[in-house]
Order: sequence, then C-alpha cells, then structure tokens
Amino acid sequence: MKLTGASANGYFRKPDPRHTALLIFGADPMRVADKRQQVIAALVGPQGEEEMRLTRINATDLRKDPALLNDAIKAQGFFPGHRVAFVEDAADSTAKVIADALSDWQAGDAQLVITAGQLTAKSTLRKTVEGHGNSVAIGLYDDPPTMADIEQALRDAGVAQPNRDVMEMLMVLASTLEPGDFRQTLEKVSLYKYGDETPLSIEDITANAPQSAEVDIDDVLEVVAMGQTERLGPMLRNLHAQGVTSVTLCIGATRHFRRLHVVASDPGGVAAGLGRLVPPVFGPRRDKVARQASQWGRDRLEKALTALTDVDLQLRSANTAPPDALMERTLIRLAIMARR
Repeated sequence: MKLTGASANGYFRKPDPRHTALLIFGADPMRVADKRQQVIAALVGPQGEEEMRLTRINATDLRKDPALLNDAIKAQGFFPGHRVAFVEDAADSTAKVIADALSDWQAGDAQLVITAGQLTAKSTLRKTVEGHGNSVAIGLYDDPPTMADIEQALRDAGVAQPNRDVMEMLMVLASTLEPGDFRQTLEKVSLYKYGDETPLSIEDITANAPQSAEVDIDDVLEVVAMGQTERLGPMLRNLHAQGVTSVTLCIGATRHFRRLHVVASDPGGVAAGLGRLVPPVFGPRRDKVARQASQWGRDRLEKALTALTDVDLQLRSANTAPPDALMERTLIRLAIMARR
C-alpha cells in the first residue's frame, strides 16, 4: 500500500502498529531520517531503545548475513511492549531478504521499518512493500511543507498558533531549512517562550532561527508562479540579504517563465511540451512545471515575459529607481496575475 500527502503525514504521526512493515524512501537523507525517527518514537516510545525493543540493522550487514533480519523480527525481548526491527539504507539488493521476512511475518513479531534513498516506480524493493497487503510505502520529495504541516509542527512543539505575519515567516523558514533543522528551531522557540504568555512574534523567531538559512531563486520563482503573494516579501528580503542581485533574479525569472511558455505553447499539449524542454526536467519538478504551465496558459505567460523584459531593460538602464523595489513590484504583479 502506498500513502501520499495528508494520509502519509498522518501516518508518520500515528503509525498503525498492526502493519507488518513501513518503507520510507526519498532523495533527501535528512527528510527520511526525520520521519523515521518520528515513526519509531511513536511505535516504541522514548524508552524503546533502552528496553531493547528496537533493533537496528544496516543494509550492508544484512547483505552479508540475511538471517539478521529474521532473527530480529522473531526475537522476544525482556521488556513488554511493541518491538521494531529497523533496516537502514536498504536498496533493491536487499529486496529478496525483505520479501522473505514479510512473507514469514506473524502477529506478535517485531514491526519492520525500512529506510532507503530515492526509489523509482520500477524499484524491486518498492514493489515488494507496496504489493504486500499489510505494509505501507511512503515516498518523500522536496515539496515545501503546507500550512497544515507547520500548524501541526507548532502543536507538536507546544507553541500556540501565531498571527498571520509570524506564520508567513515560518512558511519561509520551513521552505528553506532542512526538516530536522526546522523542527529543532520550533523546539528552541518552545523553550524560549516557556512561561511567556505573550503571542509569538517575528522577533522570537529571528532570535531562534539559524542564521545560515538560505533561500534559493527557484524557491522564490515557485512562490511567484503559484500566486503565493503572502510568502513573497520575506523570501525576497532573505534572498537579497544573501547578496543575490535583482538582475540575477530577473534573469532566473525570465528563464523560468520561458520554460513554462515552451510547455504551454506546444500544439501537442503540456505532455508534449515537457518533452521539448532542454535540459529535461524529472520527478516532482516536472510535475510542478506541468501544473504551472497549465495554470498560466500561453497568453498570460506572454504577458509575464513582457513584464520581465520591461523590468530587465529598466534594471540595465540609467534609471535611478531602486532595483530591488522594481524587481519586487514586478514579481508581486506576476504573483497576482497567477491568481486570476
């Protein structure tokens, strides 16, 4: 069974202990490790490892000695409670061992938690777990967290829901920080506000956020293309603080919207347009480009490119207007255009 979206996030918070196995895979090791840690803590509790109800097995050791997994699943511990056998850094080379363990699993055996890197739809390991009737597979991608994800993270950290401005800043942080770093930031905020009944402020977040948080140009352009005007201001301030010039941002924006225009203008449709992109795009990024091209359409994309050409000429001329303000105004106009 495969879970995605809200169902996957809910499962991470409250995994089903009756399931045989859970496979968590993704290209970002920190995202995978963060969710694995959350799941195992929910299954065995804070004392699980100390009470020897958690067995860790590295995939390298498992390939050398396949019996390790079955021994860990069948072994009975000294302490009562749910047991977990955790296989780290699995790959297709361990799929047969895991398949044998799944077929031999019985109620009362240790639950199997498996982590892996990026797996394609044709992956043997992924097919093994997804095809098992009592197991779950969840893929983690680079999509930024949603508002609901951040609200849940605040609740988990014991932080009251803040006002809109603070939430916008948290959205920016969640998009730029690694998941583990963002969770640690919220924990620091929780300790920082302990005993303080005043509402959470931007100053509180700034005092606890990592100073090295960076915003990528692609992050800003995705916000613009999706019409998320409320997130644009804080991200631009962060981007300019990193030393990114308005000319560089304009070049990146023009390149992005030209790519969308190629996709949206293809007579064969969006799918055919995606095939014309050079260099090609894959995975979640391909889905984002398709979604944005469909949402904008050829006509609006041509208007966007006209606006970007105009601001590019202004930035390169002897115009005395502040370049950051010119670029920000243009991007806000584009973000508003995306919502119409």
